[in-house]
Amino acid sequence: MTAPTPLLDFFKRGEVERDVRLLAAQGGLAPRAHEQLAILVLLLDDLDPEIRTLANDTLNRIPQAALTAFLARSDLPVGVREFFGDRGVFPAEIPAVEADEPLIEADSSGPDALSDGQDKREGVVQQLAKMGFPERLKAAIKGSREMRAILIRDPNKMISASVLSSPKLSAPEVESFARMANVPEEVLRIIASSRVWTKNYGIVVGLTKNPKTPLGVSMNLMARLNDRDVAMLATDRNVPEPLRMAARKKVAASTSRK
Repeated sequence: MTAPTPLLDFFKRGEVERDVRLLAAQGGLAPRAHEQLAILVLLLDDLDPEIRTLANDTLNRIPQAALTAFLARSDLPVGVREFFGDRGVFPAEIPAVEADEPLIEADSSGPDALSDGQDKREGVVQQLAKMGFPERLKAAIKGSREMRAILIRDPNKMISASVLSSPKLSAPEVESFARMANVPEEVLRIIASSRVWTKNYGIVVGLTKNPKTPLGVSMNLMARLNDRDVAMLATDRNVPEPLRMAARKKVAASTSRK
């Protein structure tokens, strides 16, 4: 559970519109089990009584065996176990496997349910253009790689950031996002804040050389670049001048030690 959870963060900050909260309260949005449980628990305190009721009903509909097995996982926050313990639900003796699918789904329709025939008849861009906000958000989380490549650039920060919550997201995709100068700054900040993703050197290089990356982030990441990439950064006119100057100083210092 060390990957970033931008979607959950939006719910924690109270920055989610009612129609999306309704979808989440029905169990139809969260990509992973731990996010789903956390969002449903948050929605129990929603100001909207309908959303509170829906969230509670969804929690009660989670299959007991799946829930107790999930509660037995060693990586589950203690607070989650305590919450369900107060509801009379306790961990099973045998924990669930590491697969982290949602514990309950509102329905099976959505981006993943599109047939190959429909994909051929209608392009992904056209499909997304016809979707309302909740459907596009769901596509960002549960849709195809092609959908993620488009929605990562969405002007709505919740949609673009939620692409990073997709359980289907691969390291090569994240590396390509890190190199994009046309993604929202928030996306680059989320990638840079992940210890999981910044273990990948290609992602570190992409973020550092991306002119859209906040300067403070780029400066910190530069320390992790090898000499060859620092030297290239020192002459890269696409990056901010302070970063280029810092790279030049590092090259000069390295040369003087030889």
